[in-house]
Amino acid sequence: MAEGAQGVAAELIGRLERAWNEADGQAFGQPFTPDADFVDIRGEHHRGQEAIAAGHQAIFDSIYKGSSTDYELTGARELSSDVILAHATAVLRAPSGPLAGEHSSVLSLALVRGGNGWKIAGLHNTLVAPQQR
Repeated sequence: MAEGAQGVAAELIGRLERAWNEADGQAFGQPFTPDADFVDIRGEHHRGQEAIAAGHQAIFDSIYKGSSTDYELTGARELSSDVILAHATAVLRAPSGPLAGEHSSVLSLALVRGGNGWKIAGLHNTLVAPQQR
């Protein structure tokens, strides 16, 4: 795995992006710790790697079928030798469903180092309100 806060965060975020774009819920869940917390853009709180994986597979097969996303790391810093705080922007393109169209969000991630390397312990996805015209 890439070293340094930026490299670690970029690699994990890249794994999430690839898994989303391949509509692979299992792969999406793999970068998370077994007891991870995930708050989605609707404010729903998912607890645990298995729930995160299953929940994402469910949306890949339904409301976000055929969607794609792009993530861009905007910053990462070490809070301790085993904890990184990272932020990224996301653009979701959904062909149908409740968020049909293109939408932006900001991801806040808590990354932790354990026996199996770096994992995501927490992710909060915040939808960015459309600009008023």
